[in-house]
Amino acid sequence: MTTTTEAPAIRLLPPKDARDYCYFRERLADPSLLDRSVAVGLYGALLLAVPVGGTRRGGFLPVDEILPALAISRLLADRPGFPNPRVRWSPWPDTCHAVRWGDEPPPEDDIARGWFYGYSATAITAFLQWAERPLQPLRHTASP
Repeated sequence: MTTTTEAPAIRLLPPKDARDYCYFRERLADPSLLDRSVAVGLYGALLLAVPVGGTRRGGFLPVDEILPALAISRLLADRPGFPNPRVRWSPWPDTCHAVRWGDEPPPEDDIARGWFYGYSATAITAFLQWAERPLQPLRHTASP
């Protein structure tokens, strides 16, 4: 993680420009939220910020540095669907901070969090099935 004294340029772009647009389109219970979403451009990466609405009560965007996180929080404050934007600092140096908006997420419960973030029943079920599968052992291949 690098430390800077000024926030880099942050761009807000159309939602379809975000690299995770299709991810959300396939998983949200209400894909019409994507119409009010915004792609957040930082350091060449474009990630989707999805607003609250319908069953979606909150959202977040991982950010690895404090100053960009504060700048993103300020930019989202001016947009409908992003109530109470704030930065949650990570206590661990190797973990991203988060810009959050809306309500606070529920405690560590995958099903409750799935509903909180507005995912469909199908998406929640698929995630639970994926999370419950046993870890596959890594195969080591010898180098020639």
